[in-house]
Formats: sequence, C-alpha cells, structure tokens
Amino acid sequence: MPLLHLLLVALIQGLTEFLPVSSSGHLILIPNLTGLQDQGLVVDVAVHVGTLGAVVLYFWPDVRLALSGIPRLLRGKMDTAGAGLALCLLLATIPVLIFGLILKLTGLDAAMRSTAVIGWTMLLFGLLLYWADQRAPRNMPAEFWNIPHAVILGLWQAVALIPGTSRSGICITGARYLGYGRKGAAKIAMLMSIPTILASGLLLGAEVAVTANTAAARDAAIAAAFAFVAALFALWFMMRLLKSVSFTPYVIYRVILGVVLLVIAYG
Repeated sequence: MPLLHLLLVALIQGLTEFLPVSSSGHLILIPNLTGLQDQGLVVDVAVHVGTLGAVVLYFWPDVRLALSGIPRLLRGKMDTAGAGLALCLLLATIPVLIFGLILKLTGLDAAMRSTAVIGWTMLLFGLLLYWADQRAPRNMPAEFWNIPHAVILGLWQAVALIPGTSRSGICITGARYLGYGRKGAAKIAMLMSIPTILASGLLLGAEVAVTANTAAARDAAIAAAFAFVAALFALWFMMRLLKSVSFTPYVIYRVILGVVLLVIAYG
C-alpha cells in the first residue's frame, strides 16, 4: 500500500476517532470521494490498535483503576470504585457488540456505507449534539457515572454503528443529556471507547490473521504508529479546548460536511 495512502488513513483515523465527527464516516469517504482503494482490514486493525494505545495512555489512571476492580468484580463484589467503573464499562459495551453482530450477519453494515447515509448522519446527529450540549441542566463530573447511566449510554453508543454518527459524538450527546459536564461527558465517552475498540480490533484481527504477511505487517506498523500520535494529539486538543469552548465548533464542521455530502450524493 502506498505510504501516502497509509499516512492519510492513519491520520484521519487518529484525528477523528475521539473527536465527535465520526472516524468511520471519514474513512468510508476516502474511497467514495477520491477513488483510492479501500485500505482493507489489516490497516483497519492497525489504526484501531494505534488509537486504542493513545486513549489508554491518556487516561491511564482511570484505566488502571478499572483494571484493579476486575478481580473483585469477578468475585461478585462491588465495594470499590474500580469494580464499579469496570462494571459500567462492561455494561456500556454489551449493546454495541450485540447490534454490531446483528448488522454483520444481516449485511446491513455494508448497505449503510454510502455518502448519502454519512451526509444525513453527520447533519442530524451534529444538530442533536448541539441541542444536548446547550440544554444540559447540570454539570456532573465523570465520577458520578453509575450503572443505569452506563446502560443508557451503551444504547446510545450502539447507534454509532450507523456510519457518520460518531461513536464519541453520540456518547457525548447522551452524557450531556443525562447532565454530565462537557469534560465529564468527553471522559466517559473516551473510557467507553476502550473496550469497544478492543472488541472491534480482536474481531477484525481474527479475520485477517490467516492472510497476514511481511508487507502487510509493515503497513500495519506504520499505520498504527501514525494513528497513535494523531489520536494522542486529538485527545489532548479536545480535552484542553473543552476548558473554555463548547462542542459548537465540531457541530459547525459536521453540519457543513453533511450538507456538502448530501449535495454530492443527490446532485
């Protein structure tokens, strides 16, 4: 795979995975709008690994807390903050796994990979994010996250299986609707991404393991490295920006891109 194409895919995945603008939608648009070949499963797995590494590193104290709670959770005990966080992450991941499997088995996942679908989801879910961000009645921190809210946000996250919705964007929308502050909502959305990306990467990895070769491994390593750096920068940028700015800049970008894509799709 040409180096420039690899870098393009890695940078787009890394920069958009954690911003509320839909990484999957942008990746689908690369071949749709440019005529470039689809990057394939090997590169998909690689950029997922890169972004996973970035979010784990950025939120390592929280990841370590959740990991420390897993042994107690397995023993049926919920007496620590770590066990509670681990359970919330588990419950929030189940819906996307179930609905993802249904879409895969029915073939609907491939049917939705169109410019028109991405245009509509960019536009509509961008406006929904703006509405939830502006009307949020409270400013709860991420530490208030609980089991009922984990289940609700898990259902919101499953909606992101529709290309262009944005996994982080829909989770932030749901968290803001529930009353979490901007940084708290973003933090919850980022932590929810860890088991989701891990599960997705394992499933995709199982599909490509039998076809991997030296050239593919080289491409994967390059893509993973650049996706890691881009994702780490995107995380730092968004979390820093949220100290003083709302999600409106991302909404404006989504609306403009959505309108452009709809013009292309129907024109």
